[in-house]
Amino acid sequence: MTNTVPEINSSTGATESSATPATITFADFGLDPKIQKAVSEQGYSIPTPIQAQSIPHVLAGTDLMGAAQTGTGKTAAFVLPIIQKILRHASSSASPARHPIRALVLTPTRELAVQVAENAASYSKHTDLRAAVVYGGVDMKEQVATLRGGVEILIATPGRLLDHIGSKVANLSQVEILVLDEADRMLDMGFLPDLQRIIDLIPAQRQTLLFSATFSPEIKKLAQSYLRTPVTVEVARQNAAADTVKQVVHMVASADKQQAIVKVLEARTRLGLSRQCIIFTNSRLGCARLARSLERDGIKAGAIHGDKSQGERTLTLDAFKSGAIEALVATDVAARGLDIPSMPCVINHELPFNAEDFIHRIGRTGRAGSKGDAIALVDASEKRLLDDIEKLMKRKLDIQPLPEGNSRPVPSRTSSRSDVPAKMSDPFFYKPYEPSAVVKSASESVNSTEKKVGITPAKPALGALLGGFKKK
Repeated sequence: MTNTVPEINSSTGATESSATPATITFADFGLDPKIQKAVSEQGYSIPTPIQAQSIPHVLAGTDLMGAAQTGTGKTAAFVLPIIQKILRHASSSASPARHPIRALVLTPTRELAVQVAENAASYSKHTDLRAAVVYGGVDMKEQVATLRGGVEILIATPGRLLDHIGSKVANLSQVEILVLDEADRMLDMGFLPDLQRIIDLIPAQRQTLLFSATFSPEIKKLAQSYLRTPVTVEVARQNAAADTVKQVVHMVASADKQQAIVKVLEARTRLGLSRQCIIFTNSRLGCARLARSLERDGIKAGAIHGDKSQGERTLTLDAFKSGAIEALVATDVAARGLDIPSMPCVINHELPFNAEDFIHRIGRTGRAGSKGDAIALVDASEKRLLDDIEKLMKRKLDIQPLPEGNSRPVPSRTSSRSDVPAKMSDPFFYKPYEPSAVVKSASESVNSTEKKVGITPAKPALGALLGGFKKK
């Protein structure tokens, strides 16, 4: 079978943006049979566009900047070739000296670190390579024991990694591959000084991979500092949400947003749609208050934010995944890294102050080819934030009326007032999260070639991952 992945042009810093060739399979990459077996066990044979275009470059040792929409398989795009490249170092020896850190993946949040670690564990389980994850918010003892035992692939948040380096538990002198995952978020969170300290401890002769959903000027400047003539791979429109996400805006006064959420979920129930959703707020206090208020309204809700301990966050996420919680109210700590298959709905209770965070929030739905709804509740005072989001996405978002019982609905921005049927005062007369005669989605005609299934493990376990993974 002919491999039709474009040839590498690392010397020119080339940009590639084509979709996955139909003839490409994971077998075409020349991955070790042990890795191919692990991929097959996850039920995948066809790579997504970001995987098809990134994996050959990583295998060839090229520095790379990868941009793709969330939910398109970015994690496997670097995890699989990393395992292949360091497989020559795999050893069954119990000696820690035989298991130095060969690949380091830095992430901005604990949740993303856990997701990457689960991928690394899944795809290396038939090898003798060891993967581990370290992050803050939990006791260091178990992490210290794991690191002292030796690990080849380390996934870490910058602050906790520096703690282990300071304790002389983590040694980066033999790192061959460095990955900066969600690099734009790391910059937003102020990790640049920590990144500089860590990178200074890694050999200059290394391969560096930078992955992000968006490439801001700051990210490009970061890449110029740490990457050498990188290839840039972009498989989706910059600053765009996945085409599988149906976006709707409801204009709602701030004081009415809680009841608006209740009405939205009731409407979804009447339409036979799932009530499960992630609701994003801007503050930790507001997050906790909204969850309690929704509970009083009869909605099973839980909150996840930075003030929660890692144990509390893990329990809440597990309850959400099991269906015990219908509405997960979260701050942007959950906007990246959460990978919940077939998440049906995301609601923005408040618009984020950073327009790029809006893309990452709604990226929690419509993942891996599944369809999802992204609903934004917008107060008049948030109009400037909405304008910023539309400017970034280069499109107008559909404004539709909120089901309000006997209240007079707000006409759609894309229709005249006379176009709105009188019966629309009935909250269940129309389907607000389906294409309607009143409002047509601007993204209905977008090319569907990117709707490939990602390579995220089918049943991720969000247990207390404090160290290495036990082989299954």
